[in-house]
Amino acid sequence: MRWTRPLAGTCLFLICVTAGLSGQQRGGGARGGVPAAPGAQGNRGAAAPTNFPAQQRPPGDPALVARGTTLYGIHCRSCHGVDLRGGEGGGINLLRSQLVLNDQSGELIFPVVRDGRNNPGMSPMPAISISQDDVKAIAEYVHSVAATAQRQGGPPPGPPLTLNVLVGDAAAGRTYFAAKCSTCHSATGDLSGIGGRITSPMQLQNSWLAGGGGRGGNATPVTATVTLQNGQKVEGQLNRIDDFIVILNMTDGSTQSFRRTGDLPKVEVRDPRDAHRNLLPEYTDKDIHDVTAYLVTLK
Repeated sequence: MRWTRPLAGTCLFLICVTAGLSGQQRGGGARGGVPAAPGAQGNRGAAAPTNFPAQQRPPGDPALVARGTTLYGIHCRSCHGVDLRGGEGGGINLLRSQLVLNDQSGELIFPVVRDGRNNPGMSPMPAISISQDDVKAIAEYVHSVAATAQRQGGPPPGPPLTLNVLVGDAAAGRTYFAAKCSTCHSATGDLSGIGGRITSPMQLQNSWLAGGGGRGGNATPVTATVTLQNGQKVEGQLNRIDDFIVILNMTDGSTQSFRRTGDLPKVEVRDPRDAHRNLLPEYTDKDIHDVTAYLVTLK
């Protein structure tokens, strides 16, 4: 078993999404044909566009919004907050992000999630391995919340909601850990002292559910093997993969890229967090709370 499904995130999602819009505005307006207000330059010190495509969208499919709600909780909530206004992980306020507001169905959001961001003066965001369909569902949920906030005149004032996650039974969590997790993890090995290293219970819970991918975790990198037509195999850490190219980070610090045409060359991706994803349908709230209560005791 490896850690996945943060209720609030490995997060990491959209930490720097606002930066992408300013370049579009310098090029003559926001995407989708909606002009920006005079002098608009992202979220800082400028008037926001008077209209956004996302604000003109019809209500989203309830099933897709519900799926996006769950995925947001898994990948995004710890950084961007329960109310989307930013969380302890340093994520931006999604309700005021011009890129998010101009996005229609995840088409602007997905590249940020796929490639990550590292803009000066902002919290870095690594790339996240998540499908475009999942990002579309998250975007549908975010748009539904943004539309509601707009109708209500914006998000309510006050600090983000703090949830108490230490409600489980540590003894039951130890038993669950021994049965489900000890094949890959050890309380005296890779997880030794995790309760002291990650002092926020919510962050700890997000981290182990994310397979160590949350802030403060130590995620094992995703690797891939590319088999060329001549049978040669090239292995390395997966940097990027899409329908057209796969890029590997090699052990010597170099990168190698391979053009993809259909299923050629053959690419085998090994994501250590797959075991955690497979457990997602099995976790109950009690399981999650019990394991978190147990991990907190590992000082």
